[in-house]
Amino acid sequence: MWDRNMFLSLMFRPLILLAAVCIAHAAVLYAGVNESGGEFGVFAPIDTPGFGLPGRFGVDYAFINKSTVDIFVDQEKINFFRVTFLMERMCPLSFGLGSRFNETYFAEYADAINYITLAKGAYALLDPHNYMRYNDPSQQPFSGSVIGNSSDPTAATTEQFGEFWAELARRFQSNPKVIFGINNEPHDMPTELVLENNQAAIDGIRSVGARQLILAPGNGFTGGHSWTQITGSNDAPSSDFMNMLNDSLHNLAIDIHEYLDIDFSGSHDNCTQPAPSNLAALTTWLQENNLKAMITEFGGGNNQGCFQMLDEMFNYIADNDEYIGWAIWAAGPLWGTSSPCCGADTGSLEPGMLNDEGQPNAFDTVWANAVRPNIPRDLKRSGISSLTRGRREAGVSKV
Repeated sequence: MWDRNMFLSLMFRPLILLAAVCIAHAAVLYAGVNESGGEFGVFAPIDTPGFGLPGRFGVDYAFINKSTVDIFVDQEKINFFRVTFLMERMCPLSFGLGSRFNETYFAEYADAINYITLAKGAYALLDPHNYMRYNDPSQQPFSGSVIGNSSDPTAATTEQFGEFWAELARRFQSNPKVIFGINNEPHDMPTELVLENNQAAIDGIRSVGARQLILAPGNGFTGGHSWTQITGSNDAPSSDFMNMLNDSLHNLAIDIHEYLDIDFSGSHDNCTQPAPSNLAALTTWLQENNLKAMITEFGGGNNQGCFQMLDEMFNYIADNDEYIGWAIWAAGPLWGTSSPCCGADTGSLEPGMLNDEGQPNAFDTVWANAVRPNIPRDLKRSGISSLTRGRREAGVSKV
């Protein structure tokens, strides 16, 4: 006997299943790589304020190789680059942190950002790689004065930090493909001060009419695994304060870093910390506070264990709508045979380079085995940087 309801159920079941899979993967808007190099050339054997500043462009520091950006966009089909710079180069110590910039350094940085966004059509996250400190990057991440520390007479103020962000945002206000990353990995400071500095940056950015997406970090190196935990010297969990952030345009997400090695540092080649369980508390917090997050730093070594755990991490991000994107650490024009993370022999993600043993680097190993298979096909390609894809961009995700 012909059963009309059963017939319709069987006929539409594949479409229903496909739609369910697509919805589950629809949250990932941005996927890409870190471009590290603008912060190079300042590390000293001992704490030496001013060491390597301002530095020589193309020798001591650089931002991108345009030819390898071409590879990432045209061949790998990513749409997102996190591009590092130093606030001490953007705002020289003789000027102080604020609205007065080194125009030469800014022009070099703007050229990189404009190439990514205007020439290649991808999105670029502006990343002051300063650990929420200013005036001495010679032994990062621990040197320099904590911004807003009123007990340190050499520290830049929270107000100055807001002025800095207002000026930087003003200069990129008309570029819809820019994303503002407030600061790299604050740590070992009062979490309420991280909140105050974040809010000053948000207010500064919005005060000049910039409407693009903002990423705000937490304390404890903005680790996802420790988001709800005490960090540093009894510093309150980021979860206690970062839900108090206020963006008048509601175009704000949380900036998260999450390495997979034993101590979450990214310095070891083996992966032992599973992202799904370590991110679970953060995910719940995001859900409870109606917030989104992007994981802008993570990595893994050149081995099957890391490939598997990276794959698990990508699947977790894709399966949880609280996460809008990711960027792996790191490519960059000056790494050579050195390794940005995840073991001395892993090498960088810069295409065309080798590792320290003259063997294929992470682009040909980690990227090829763990990253490339997980790049969504329907990333956000147009419109202002935001938390949504936009009606014209809706499509079928990687399934």
